[in-house]
Amino acid sequence: MLNLKQSLVENDSILLNATAKTWQEAIERATEPLVKSGAVEPRYTQAIIASTELHGPYYILTPGMAMPHARPKDGVNRDAFSLVILDKPVEFSDGKEVQVLIALAATSPSIHSSIAIPQIVALFDGPNVLDQMVAATSIDDILQMIDQVDTSSYLK
Repeated sequence: MLNLKQSLVENDSILLNATAKTWQEAIERATEPLVKSGAVEPRYTQAIIASTELHGPYYILTPGMAMPHARPKDGVNRDAFSLVILDKPVEFSDGKEVQVLIALAATSPSIHSSIAIPQIVALFDGPNVLDQMVAATSIDDILQMIDQVDTSSYLK
């Protein structure tokens, strides 16, 4: 099963204080670790950007946080997550600002809906999680936050 913490560690895919001037650059930062680890092909990034241009940023899950992703056929090699915290928020086309991005690469729609989304919802269900992430000074801080999350009521 796709596990958020395990995926972030195995793919070396947590970036703190990343820089991006535009939402497109933010998507590039969020997918870079997944491209580097081989979880996705470089075209996956462009698929997310193209989908966003066509449909808008449908993957903004809560104010300040987005889970950019595209379809499995757009270059997903294996299930994986990345977590990127920007030094400053970027504004999307709908005017919403995002500073924390959790990019998802899922090999099937069922992974996306039944395993990935519940873990993300569980993580961000706690109080002030976004502020704590933005304030994190190390990858260990982020991993400890994830360790404190109880996903049992979210995963079936």
